[in-house]
Amino acid sequence: MTFTAKSRHGVAIRLTDERWLHIVEEHCEMAGFLESVLDAIESADAVYQGSGGEKLAARRLEDGKYLVVVYRELNELDGFVITAFLTRRISYLEKRRQLWP
Repeated sequence: MTFTAKSRHGVAIRLTDERWLHIVEEHCEMAGFLESVLDAIESADAVYQGSGGEKLAARRLEDGKYLVVVYRELNELDGFVITAFLTRRISYLEKRRQLWP
């Protein structure tokens, strides 16, 4: 099954079963956060530029805790999730170029 969420730039970002399995295998704390990942793409508090052309959508979950979704926009219509993780170290993202807002 493939889930889709629109990025802040209006691009449909796909999250496949294979990618979701990868995410929860690498970051076991992400189990149960599927809807939150999709929500973070659509309602990111900020979107940052990655070092290899990817984008990082950050959404605050609670005081000091953020969900970061790493994805790539292939064109104006299509993209895909690479990975997602939880962090409290938002300062490393804030050093990157902010793409949105």
